[in-house]
Amino acid sequence: MIEQPLRPSHTLTLLPTADVEAIAEAMVALANGDGGTILVGLDLEGRPANRLSPEELEAAVRQAAGLTVPPVRATLEPAGEGATWLAIRVPRSVDMHSLQDGRVFIRAGDENRLLRGDAIRQLAASKAAGDYEAEVVPGATLDDFDDEVVAEYIVKRQQRTRREVKVSSRTAQGAVSLLREIGALDAQGNPTVAGILLFAKHPQVFLPQSGIVFIKFPGVEPRGEAGRIGYGRREEINGPLARVVERAWQVILEEMRVGAVVRGLEREEVLEYPEFAVREALVNAVAHRDYRLRGRRIEVRKYADRMEIISPGGLAGYITLDNIVEEHFSRNPRIVQGLYHWGYIEELGMGIDRMIEEMIAAGHPAPRFHATAYTFTVIMSNVRERRAATNLTLPIGQTSEPIPVPSNVIVNERQMRALRYLQEHGRITNRDYQNLCPDVTPETLRLDLADLVDKGLLLRIGEKRGTYYILK
Repeated sequence: MIEQPLRPSHTLTLLPTADVEAIAEAMVALANGDGGTILVGLDLEGRPANRLSPEELEAAVRQAAGLTVPPVRATLEPAGEGATWLAIRVPRSVDMHSLQDGRVFIRAGDENRLLRGDAIRQLAASKAAGDYEAEVVPGATLDDFDDEVVAEYIVKRQQRTRREVKVSSRTAQGAVSLLREIGALDAQGNPTVAGILLFAKHPQVFLPQSGIVFIKFPGVEPRGEAGRIGYGRREEINGPLARVVERAWQVILEEMRVGAVVRGLEREEVLEYPEFAVREALVNAVAHRDYRLRGRRIEVRKYADRMEIISPGGLAGYITLDNIVEEHFSRNPRIVQGLYHWGYIEELGMGIDRMIEEMIAAGHPAPRFHATAYTFTVIMSNVRERRAATNLTLPIGQTSEPIPVPSNVIVNERQMRALRYLQEHGRITNRDYQNLCPDVTPETLRLDLADLVDKGLLLRIGEKRGTYYILK
C-alpha cells in the first residue's frame, strides 16, 4: 500500500485520466530517471478523480508503450486495498528512452522535464555506462552478508517508512525476498554490487575501491609540517556503506575545531563546519560515486582553511554544475534508497540546497563544486564571512564593492538594489526585497528575483515561505 498523503515527486506521477500521451511522457521520464510509479485516477492533490477499470488502463499502457522508443517496460498493479486508482510501475532503465517524435524527458522534482542538446548527450552517455550496481559480484554468496547489518537495516527501514517489513527472520537467509526486492540479490539469489556494498561483512574484499581515505594536512597545501611531504593524520575507513559513513563522520568530528558564540547570556559551542553540510557532502559522495572506477577511493582532505570531499566519477546523467541545485539524478538508485531507509539521507533529492543553506546560515561562503570527467569535489571553507566576494564592475558612480553582473546582462535599478543587499547580507528573501522596494507590488518583485535566477545571477534555495536567494 502506498502511504498517504499522496503528492507528486521525482518517483511518483499522478494522472487524473488514462490519457495515452500523458502516460507515455511519464513512462519515458521515470524510465530515464530513477524509475517510479504512475497513479491513474488521482488529481495533483492526490484526490480521487476518475475510476478506471484495469482493462481500460492496460489498453492505454500498451498504446503508450508503443509511443516510446525503445519501448518502456511497465507493469500494471493494484495500488492498494480499497483504492479507487490504479498503479503503473516503471523501473529505472539502462537505456535512454524518447517519444516517437524524438522528445526526451526526465523526471525532475514533481514534473517531467524536457531535455535538449547537451543534456540529452550527457544522459545517453550515462545510460551507456550500464547499471553497474545491479551487476552480480563474482564469487560472492549470501554467506558474505552480515546478519547484524541486515537486521539493523530492517529496523531502520521500519522506522523510516512506519510500516512493518515482513521477513521470516532478521537475517540474510530470512530476508531473501526483501533483499531481492531492493536489488541486493538478483533473481537467482546472487549478491549484486549494491548488496555487497550495503550488507557484506567485508565489501572491500570484492570492491576494494569502496572505502574512504581521510587525510588531514596542517596547512593549506597537501604537505606535512614545515612544508615536508606528509600529513598530520591518515585513516582508511572500510566496511559496509552504513558503517563507512558513520566511521568517517566520527573521524571528521574528532578533527573539527570547536569554537564558541555568546547568545544572550549563554555560551554556545559551534563546530568548525555545520554538521548537516558535512554529513550531506559525505553521504552524497558515498551514494553517488562511480563504483566502476577501481583505482581510487573517496577522499576527505582537511586543510587548515577548508575541507574537500572528492568522489570518484563525474556528475551523473544530465546533471551539470549549473543545474545541480535544482535537479536530481541517481547513478546508484538502489544504494541511494538503502541509505535513505537507513536514515542517512534526509529527503531524496533535497540535499544540495540545504547544504548551501546551512553553510550560509553559519556565516560561511556557499560550498564550491568542482567537476571533471572522473571526479566530483565539494569544497567547504571554514572562513566565516557575511560579504560576497566578487570581481566584476559596478555602473559608473557606484563606490561600494563590485556587483557580479556580466557586461552582457541587463538588470533594472530594483534588481541592482537587491544585488547590493546580497553583498551585504549573503541572502535575500521576498520580504527583504519588499522592504527595499516598498512602493512596488510583491508580484513584480517576485518576477524580478525569478528573472535574476533565469539570468544565472542568483540561486533559489528552499520552497514556499522558506524560499530565499543567494548569489550564484
